[in-house]
Amino acid sequence: MRLLPIAVALGVVGATFASSGTSQVPDAQISAQSLQWQKVGEAALAAGNLQAADDAFETALVLDPRNRGAFIALARVAQKQKLYGQAIRFTNKALALEPNDPVALGVQGEALVELGAVTRAQQNLAKIKALCGAKTCAPATSLSALIQRGPAMAKAEAPATAPKKN
Repeated sequence: MRLLPIAVALGVVGATFASSGTSQVPDAQISAQSLQWQKVGEAALAAGNLQAADDAFETALVLDPRNRGAFIALARVAQKQKLYGQAIRFTNKALALEPNDPVALGVQGEALVELGAVTRAQQNLAKIKALCGAKTCAPATSLSALIQRGPAMAKAEAPATAPKKN
């Protein structure tokens, strides 16, 4: 009777360890349903339907939260809506899954440039160039061109106001 609580506790711990090992799926395998919803979202994004694209990408993430492509696509939707902070958060989630993803680094760099954080965007560009090596990659060229152009929000001029007369 005195050993019964100890035996029950060990049994629960053993069952927990045994069940957790059998239910895990490798990170390289993304759910097919998640990929299908991602394709639906990409089609909606190409058609300019941002709300439908957002919904499809979020559904893809509900089905498989390890879908980096869906996080990156959500960041692109946020950029089109001029929600650059949200785009950076989505790319941070993608980079948490794979820190060396040049596409995620490029999208994040674009959002950083639009917010005026050009030095951080240049750091992203350096990482992308290091990852791509001698070959040219699209994220590096697009981010480099955007850095050369500069932030769009900073270029937006404030309306000229006449000084107030008392």
